[in-house]
Amino acid sequence: MPWIWRYENVDGQPVTGPAETFSSQSDAESWIGQQWRELADSGVAQVVLVEDDRVDYKMSLLPAE
Repeated sequence: MPWIWRYENVDGQPVTGPAETFSSQSDAESWIGQQWRELADSGVAQVVLVEDDRVDYKMSLLPAE
């Protein structure tokens, strides 16, 4: 079952990002740990981890207030 990240702006609308596919949740999470700053700099405000069609969780890339 493939894992992917969906990318959203501050309004929760989809934005374009890297089309990476991962074989495990841990691979996907390791990748986002290395890429999140670049994604945030390009306008991605939050990411959504998806396994097949199931949303696992959402995570903000914005600084804590």
